[in-house]
Amino acid sequence: MSLGIVFHTAAALAYAVLGGSLWIRLAGAGEVEQTGKIARLCLLGALVLHGIGLQQAMLGAQHLFIGWALALSAAIWLGMVVFWLESLLVRIDGLQLLLLPAAAIASGLAALFPQGQFVPHADDIWLRVHLLIALAAYGLITIAALHAMMMALLDRHLHRPLDAPAERSIIGRVLDSQPPLLVQEQLLFRIIWIGFIVLTLAVGSGSFASMKLTGKILPFDHKTVFTLLSWLTFGVLLAGRHIWGWRGRVALRWTLTGFGFLILAYTGSRFVLEMILHRG
Repeated sequence: MSLGIVFHTAAALAYAVLGGSLWIRLAGAGEVEQTGKIARLCLLGALVLHGIGLQQAMLGAQHLFIGWALALSAAIWLGMVVFWLESLLVRIDGLQLLLLPAAAIASGLAALFPQGQFVPHADDIWLRVHLLIALAAYGLITIAALHAMMMALLDRHLHRPLDAPAERSIIGRVLDSQPPLLVQEQLLFRIIWIGFIVLTLAVGSGSFASMKLTGKILPFDHKTVFTLLSWLTFGVLLAGRHIWGWRGRVALRWTLTGFGFLILAYTGSRFVLEMILHRG
């Protein structure tokens, strides 16, 4: 058994225990208590285990190993890191009800399905850096899109008639425990800003790596076109937020549109491996 599988299994168990304790408290008290220092340190420990699992599974001295389960695990890990850092500034404890089970599932899948393949030419340092940046950009934008969809669901929930406390379903309790939409919107734009910066670095590093390997700044194919469209979409969204104060459903539509372009950029690829390789 590889160390990657061991650490992913340990992280999955840690996330499951932390998430299970929250759901038990929600079922009993009907709300999520504020996270204390010990719980925050425990979550940090789970993140460290998860990060080591990714490092052991994906990174080697002269290679880069990628599979669909590892890509999903990496995306969720990035989202959890952003959440943990954000939780130091504002109270967003209710999000843990959704994030911890997702992290447990993603870690468990990475342990159960460690298959993948080695990336060609990953011994080239610039290509290696580009691939890691591109994977991070994809993960962050995926998290932003999922967060936007969750906000849309919460917005619809808030416009429904209120149920009596005793009649609330477990889903209603989970949604009622979520941070206010304004706080969630601020978190969404922080994730988008980080994702946009990382995507910009991915485009730049991809251009450099492509020049080294093929002599072309960027190959003119559907991956490049749709990646640039995604980059442009998020750039316009951030400019609209700064200049015109875009928010709410307008921001959600632009976020999902940018994510859609990124999905189209990688359509027909072998999931993550082909999506981040430029063809000569």
